[in-house]
Amino acid sequence: MQAMVFREVGRPLEIEERPLPQPGRGEIRVRVETCAICRTDLHVLDGELPNPKLPLVPGHEIVGIAEAVGPDVDPARIGGRVGIPWLGHSCGCCDFCRGHMENLCDRPEFTGYTRDGGYATHVVADASYCFDLPPDADPISTAPLLCAGLIGWRCLKKAGN
Repeated sequence: MQAMVFREVGRPLEIEERPLPQPGRGEIRVRVETCAICRTDLHVLDGELPNPKLPLVPGHEIVGIAEAVGPDVDPARIGGRVGIPWLGHSCGCCDFCRGHMENLCDRPEFTGYTRDGGYATHVVADASYCFDLPPDADPISTAPLLCAGLIGWRCLKKAGN
């Protein structure tokens, strides 16, 4: 696979050939169709967000096709279109996670910041944080919605929808 890799503030991203990532337990490998650029990505690249995983593949507004799944993931998801957002994982055991407020998790992981993101041909993501999308969803129109979705989703849940 190919990836655009961030190594340090002030250096341009470098294109790199990498082995195709294999999904682990609870993960899904996605062939990236598109990844939008968000201001948060630029905050990471400009060093305005501390301690990113380095080297890092940025990008968190991802739409693609599920190609492979790890153990504990329904194989029926293979071939489906999915979206991968900013929140990439939560611990599942803190008070926030147990209260269904994963966006406030004490030990979160973020796509394109603490987990590799979508500036690549492929990405591996936590399957629980991959949204199944309609097969006819336009990847370019849909990708930017995966950023603001975290706050919007919580509001909808709080409103009882």
